Amino acid sequence: MATEKTRRIKDLDTLKALGHPLRMKLYRAVYVAGTATASQLADQVGEAVSLVSYHLRKLAAHGLIEEAEAGGDARERWWRRADAAISTRDEDFRDSPESAAVHAALSRMHARQMSEMYESYLDAQSAWPAGWRDAAFSSEFLLSLTAKEVRQLGDEINEVVGKWRAHGQAARESGDTEGRENVAVHTYGFPFRT
Repeated sequence: MATEKTRRIKDLDTLKALGHPLRMKLYRAVYVAGTATASQLADQVGEAVSLVSYHLRKLAAHGLIEEAEAGGDARERWWRRADAAISTRDEDFRDSPESAAVHAALSRMHARQMSEMYESYLDAQSAWPAGWRDAAFSSEFLLSLTAKEVRQLGDEINEVVGKWRAHGQAARESGDTEGRENVAVHTYGFPFRT
C-alpha cells in the first residue's frame, strides 16, 4: 500500500466522489479483497462490468484506489486501495452549507450501508457455524463523557482495531487462512439527550 496511515478526506470533490452509494460499496469491496478486477467486483455488487469500471476510475481519479500489479489475468486492470484506511470529520466541512450537506449525506449513506451489512448477517446468522454465531457481538454502551473524552475513546478504539487489522493481514500473508473470515466492526460515539 502507498501508506499504512489513515487518509483523512478534507476536500469536497473527493467527498462527493465517495458519496455515491455504488462507489462506497466498491471501495469497501476493494478494501476487503485487497486486489480485484472490475469483473470480480461487478459479480459482488450485482452491476454491469462497464458501470463498475466507470465508478472505479472515478475512485482512482480521487486517489481512493489505485492500479495494482496484474493478478492471474494480465488483460484486466487490477485495483487496490490507496491508503490503509480513510476517514472524514464534520469539522472539515463546516465552511459552507454545501460542504456540510454533502458530508451529512455521505455520513447517512455510510450509516445505512453499515446497518444493511449487519442486517444481512442477522438474516444469514443461522447458516454460520456455532463458533461464529457465539463470537459475533452487538453492544451499546451509554456513557457520560466530555467531547475531549469521546475523541480519546475514538482514538483508543482505532488503535485497538488497527492492531487487529495488522494481525489479520499478517496472518493471511503468512498463509494462516484456516477459519479466517472477513469481519466488520462498527462502532459509534455521539452525544444524545434524553
